[in-house]
Amino acid sequence: MNQPDASIETSLLCTAWDDALPAAAAIADAAARLALTRGSAEDAVAPGQRIELGILLADDAEQRRLNRDWRGVDRSTNVLAFAGWDPRAPSPAGAPLLLGDVVLAYETVAQEAAEQGKSMADHFRHLVVHGVLHLLGHDHASDADAIVMERLETSILAELGVADPYRGTM
Repeated sequence: MNQPDASIETSLLCTAWDDALPAAAAIADAAARLALTRGSAEDAVAPGQRIELGILLADDAEQRRLNRDWRGVDRSTNVLAFAGWDPRAPSPAGAPLLLGDVVLAYETVAQEAAEQGKSMADHFRHLVVHGVLHLLGHDHASDADAIVMERLETSILAELGVADPYRGTM
């Protein structure tokens, strides 16, 4: 499968990311590109269509606000994915696919990595992949969907050199 033509923009909204993970933009880019390549349904992206994706590195306060305002859940979470497209809606010929944004919360991600004994970089890779897969239409609402999505995540992460994040959790 060919790598899609993608523009991936990482925005630093919380400077703690830069201190803890100076290579965050490069790590996010590599993880997102592989997730786009491996996780895209055959009909999700037209051949040659350019994809635009945002990765926002936020803090817990911003993530909590987004989660409250958009999902009605008044707490922070590790990753949110905001789709910028509807796969049922036609795109203008030649227009890029505005896939959406993946938003990560620094304090939550750092705490989870520490609690789970994972490196910050590996946990970050996992959450970027997870968020991009959501934008591509994957979900874990049902047990069957969760198994499919987790297997895909695990496969992508293995290619990135990251151990299975679900080993021992089922």
